[in-house]
Amino acid sequence: MSTNPLFPPSDKPAEATNDPAVALIRSKVSRAYSEEPNAVQELAEVQSTQRLLSKHQRYMQTLSGSGKSLAEIQTAWHKYYITLSDPEKHEVWQEFYAANQHTPYQKLFQKQQPIGRSPLVPAPANFRPTPAENGVVVADHTPAIPKPQKKPIFDGPVVQQIKQKLSSTISANGQLTIKHHLQSLGFGLASGMVVLILFLFTFFNEYIIAPFIQPSRNVSSTPIILTSNTVAADAPPSVTIPKINIQIPLNFSVTSYNEADVENGLKGGVVHYPNTVMPGQNGNGAYFGHSSGNIFNNGKYKFAFTLLHDLTTGDIFYITYGGKTYAYQIFAREIVPPSDVGVINDTQGKQATATLITCDPPGISTNRLVLWGEQISPSPNTNAAAPAATVSGQPTQLADNGPSLWNRFVGWAEFWN
Repeated sequence: MSTNPLFPPSDKPAEATNDPAVALIRSKVSRAYSEEPNAVQELAEVQSTQRLLSKHQRYMQTLSGSGKSLAEIQTAWHKYYITLSDPEKHEVWQEFYAANQHTPYQKLFQKQQPIGRSPLVPAPANFRPTPAENGVVVADHTPAIPKPQKKPIFDGPVVQQIKQKLSSTISANGQLTIKHHLQSLGFGLASGMVVLILFLFTFFNEYIIAPFIQPSRNVSSTPIILTSNTVAADAPPSVTIPKINIQIPLNFSVTSYNEADVENGLKGGVVHYPNTVMPGQNGNGAYFGHSSGNIFNNGKYKFAFTLLHDLTTGDIFYITYGGKTYAYQIFAREIVPPSDVGVINDTQGKQATATLITCDPPGISTNRLVLWGEQISPSPNTNAAAPAATVSGQPTQLADNGPSLWNRFVGWAEFWN
C-alpha cells in the first residue's frame, strides 16, 4: 500500500485492461510507490538530524536556504563569525576539520602546490611548478641551468689603489693626529649647540619645564569654604587654587592697559585688570597670569597659570583681599582669541564673579584660556556696588606671555647690527 499523500490508499481495485503497455506502466508505478519510504518517518529523521546540528551549522543552513548570493552569504557568515567568543570560534574550526578530515589539504585551501609535498617544507631551488593538468599540479624536477657568475666590472689594480687611499684617509692608518681630535671636538660642540638651541626655543615654553613648576606646595589642605577668621587682617592679596597647588600674589597696582605696564606688573604675580571690580564688589573682576615664559624673562611668576587648563566647572579657587578670603566656584571656561576683550566685562545673570585669564597653549600667545568663577562665600548679598571706572578706554587685546626667546634673539641681533 502506498504512503504517498498524493496517492491516498484505496481498496478499489485497478481497472482491468488488455493493453500490455498500460499494464507494464501500471506495474512499474506500483512497484516504485510500493518501495517509497514513509513520509512521516522521513520527516522525523530530518527533525532528529536538525537537533544534532550545532548552532553554527544551523545558521549556515539557514543562510544556504535564504536565496542570497554567494557573496552575500560569505558577508553574513563573516559578520556572524567575528561576533563569536574565542571558544565558539574554536568550535567552528573543530566542526570544519571534522567535516573535511578526508579532504586533501591542497584542495581544502586551494593551494597550487604539488601533491605529496608538505606545505611547510620549502621547495628546492630547482623546483619549478608547471601549469595544472586535470586539476593536478605536476612538479618539474628538471635541474635548472645555473647562470654564469658575472665578473665585477670594477676590478683591477686601479680600484685597489683607490680603496687603499680611502682607507688611509678615513682611518689615518690607525694613527689619530691632533687634526682628528680637533675635528671630533668641533663636531661635538656643534652638536651640543644645536641641541641647546632646540631646547631653548622649543622645550622651555611649557613642554618640559613648565609642567613641573608649582609656585606653592603649601595649599593642598585649604578648606572648601574659608572665613575671615582664618585670614590675618594684614594678609597680602593672593589667589589660591588648591586643585593645581598654587598660591600666588595678586597685583592691584596696574592702572593702565598698556602692554608694557601689564608685563611689568606680572613680574610680581597675577595682575588685576583696571576698571574691573575688586573682591567684595558686585560685578566681574578679571585677573591675568603667565602660563609660561622663557628663561631670560624677568620675574619669578613666569609659570603662575601653567596648569590652569586642569581646572574645570565645579572647581574652587580663592582670592584673599582686604583681610578677607572670597571663594569662587568655576561655572564656565572658554578659549578665545586675544582680541576678545569682552571677557573682562560683567557676566550676565551673575551678581559677583572673578575671571582667570592666561595664554593658551601654555608658552604660546596664540589664544587665551578664560575661566569664570561665581562668588559663593561670603554671600554676594553683602557686596558693595561697583565703583565708577577710573581708567578711560578699553584694552585692544588681552595681555600675553611677554617676549618669546626668539623675539629676544632677534632683538639682540638687530641691536648688534
